[in-house]
Amino acid sequence: MHDSHTAEIVIGLLVLVTGLVWIATKLRVPYPIFLVLGGLLIALAPLPRVPLRPDLFFLLFLPPLLYHAGLLTSWRDFRANLKPISMLAIGLVLVTTVAVAWVAHALVGLPWPVAFALGAIVSPPDAIAANSIMSRMRIPKRIVTILEGESLVNDASALVIYTFAIAAAVSGEFSLAGASYQFLIVVAGGIAIGYAVGWVVTKVRKHLDDLAVDTLVSLLVPYIAYLPAEWAHVSGVLAVVTAGLYVGRELPRTTSSEQRLRLFAVWDALVFLLQGIVFILIGLQLPDIVQRIRENPTITVTQMTLYTVVIAFVTIAVRFAWVYPALLLRFFHRQTERDKELYSAKPSFLISWAGMRGIVSLAAAMALPMSATYQFPYRDQVIFITFGVILITLVGQGLSLPLVIRTLGIAVDDHDEREEALARRELAFAALA
Repeated sequence: MHDSHTAEIVIGLLVLVTGLVWIATKLRVPYPIFLVLGGLLIALAPLPRVPLRPDLFFLLFLPPLLYHAGLLTSWRDFRANLKPISMLAIGLVLVTTVAVAWVAHALVGLPWPVAFALGAIVSPPDAIAANSIMSRMRIPKRIVTILEGESLVNDASALVIYTFAIAAAVSGEFSLAGASYQFLIVVAGGIAIGYAVGWVVTKVRKHLDDLAVDTLVSLLVPYIAYLPAEWAHVSGVLAVVTAGLYVGRELPRTTSSEQRLRLFAVWDALVFLLQGIVFILIGLQLPDIVQRIRENPTITVTQMTLYTVVIAFVTIAVRFAWVYPALLLRFFHRQTERDKELYSAKPSFLISWAGMRGIVSLAAAMALPMSATYQFPYRDQVIFITFGVILITLVGQGLSLPLVIRTLGIAVDDHDEREEALARRELAFAALA
């Protein structure tokens, strides 16, 4: 296909995505739901395929998406809820990855490394849709904080597992002892590089007076963190997340209110654009993927659809099976009144039901290696299952989430009042100083 035709198609589809998001806002439906449905509609349309390079796909899309999530995360709230966030973002990701890998190996017949790659891809929930619903409903801020923190850390933990699974699938070799040692190096190295990049960026930005230059620096930070980490063979994902958390924490001290308003407007537009492009590209790839599955004599599209439904059910069931026992165990420790309100049946159900998969899973699936001489084993099946899991969880759970919140009738906490009291106290200290 001619490059100009490719550009015309992508621009036209972006206009379509913009229209879908506009309709979603009018209907008060989270726009990621409309994006995944739009991707499905694009797959059904007789449009030519747009060629893409998986390695560039991962590099271009994931760093800014992860950095934006870290940038918006409150470090104070994140640290205050570190235990429940860790249980979900690390423990649950590992359990879900193993459960999905076992089912995919036994049911679909995927080799173990490929099955673990699939498990790592679909294990991290995406809190964008959940938060877009919850922001319009009166629920405890702490639940929103936990879901946001989980979506930030679980992306990092899942993508580290994903990297090891791909390496095992490509090389055909895997050592648990060697992988465990390498895992520690990858994690520690990624965090160290991300912290260093965040520290340097905050020092540099104090001397930037031009808004355009400051905005450009902000857009480059995720790549400045990601690339050196990848060159050092440590976790670029963790480097980006760490840099985002550090820069976000220091942002009020290094930028003016005018700079922050401009930065967040630019970042919101960029993230929206990236999400739209990802769903467009998967929509354009799906017809070829489905056709290749049809040409496979060992499995049919109907069977793949059934397998996808089963795997989606596993991801939902494992989350419920993990959240309730893990949160109930907290009753054996000293708790405040706020802890008792959080670790009860209704909040636990809401946290369990809000585990929708989204853009990070899709980007990771699309980034599986493919070239003229090599294709990742069962790549088409993994992408098909990933898109199906996102469709089932995002549309099914996403559309029903407002009903679940209203039915549970969870009481609103006094978060806003406490935040105002804290701000007044800081103002008083500043005035006295």
